[in-house]
Amino acid sequence: MKKTQRGYARQDRVKEQIMRELAELVRTGLKDPRAGFITVNEVEVTRDYSHATVFYTVLNQDAREITEEVLEHARGHLRSELAKRIKLFKIPELHFKYDESLERGMNLSALIDQVAAEKPVED
Repeated sequence: MKKTQRGYARQDRVKEQIMRELAELVRTGLKDPRAGFITVNEVEVTRDYSHATVFYTVLNQDAREITEEVLEHARGHLRSELAKRIKLFKIPELHFKYDESLERGMNLSALIDQVAAEKPVED
């Protein structure tokens, strides 16, 4: 007998909730002034909810390494605050990874624009 899916799977709902809560915690809970303006883009959660990879970007690229250090230092605090907001059997261990997809997309877009500007227009 095949199960029918009703909306999102539980894992997707948990992932979305973790992403929303972490975005709020990073915005309001990080008191370290060295951290840049952080945007949480995506969260991937393992099937057993033991690990969550948080993909983020930083507005100021110069602060990328410092922001990575700040997030690694605050990982335990963010996890404990997450546990207060989300009721799960096990709160996942957080792993932060810089999301380079936006930079690559902007670079590709700039290359396409450059090629389009160099290409002669034929009637």
